[in-house]
Amino acid sequence: MIYELRTYRIPEGKMPNILSRFENITFGLFDRHGIECVGFWTRSDANELVYICRYENEAAMEAAWEAFRADPEWLKAREVTEANGPIVEEVFSNTLIPTSFSPIQ
Repeated sequence: MIYELRTYRIPEGKMPNILSRFENITFGLFDRHGIECVGFWTRSDANELVYICRYENEAAMEAAWEAFRADPEWLKAREVTEANGPIVEEVFSNTLIPTSFSPIQ
């Protein structure tokens, strides 16, 4: 297994919008495309949403994101939820590989 740490820098005042989009739209699409979320957090010291996803391997991760980004339902949802401007400023993605002694594999 590998993990992906994703950090979204959110514009001021838009955190409720991104949280709503994840809760009401994105999770269903993630399930459809094999993106398994391990956990979600907001930072107390920054306007950021952070989450971790789990995949079998890097090829599975890349295929899942490629399919998600091309999904017509996602494209429409993004258009609708960003009608009043972007709700994400910047996205950072890091691939994490568990150590042999990690409690999470």
